[in-house]
Amino acid sequence: MADSLRDQLLKSGIVKQVQQERVREPAKPASSPSGKPARQGGKGGKGGKDGSSHAQSRGSRGSGQSQQDIDLAKAYALRAQTEARERKRIEQEAAEQARLRRERKLQIQRLLEGKVLNKAEADQPRNFEYGGKIRRVHVDAAQLAALNAGELGVVQQSGRYLLVSREIAEQVRAIDAGQLALLVDPHADGLGDDGVPDDLMW
Repeated sequence: MADSLRDQLLKSGIVKQVQQERVREPAKPASSPSGKPARQGGKGGKGGKDGSSHAQSRGSRGSGQSQQDIDLAKAYALRAQTEARERKRIEQEAAEQARLRRERKLQIQRLLEGKVLNKAEADQPRNFEYGGKIRRVHVDAAQLAALNAGELGVVQQSGRYLLVSREIAEQVRAIDAGQLALLVDPHADGLGDDGVPDDLMW
């Protein structure tokens, strides 16, 4: 798993970004105690010169590997910070959406207080499509005619389907259109919003 993440980081460009930032840092030239650049090697034999060269080569390889590990560590940290910021942003957005939904629900609840027209004795079912399913509200003859004429509407609140005046239905739609279950357009050539003739009992 570590190797897989390491490969992902190498391919993602994060490591390259870290390396570029390191390269931009000013390099300090090596100097001798006297202030003059140190001379490599001397007039000694080949053995001393070759030995020094091999040592530098080994040191260079070791330093390169060590620097790559440092770059990878920085890349891991950058990636973790980015993911943490993204998680926090998503959580904040979800919390804000939930807060707005609660506010809209409470607003509609207050609007509906004392305005619901459902009658316990109503025995005529009016079916309609809402949320991809067939729903039903019971009305009396006068309410059925008014509902089919677009004078009344149906609002969904906490799983119930409430009969209200067109004015209240329009206000609910302005707050949250998803809560308006049925409101017939009186100018739709006799067809309700659910595509069913207004005078059809189904």
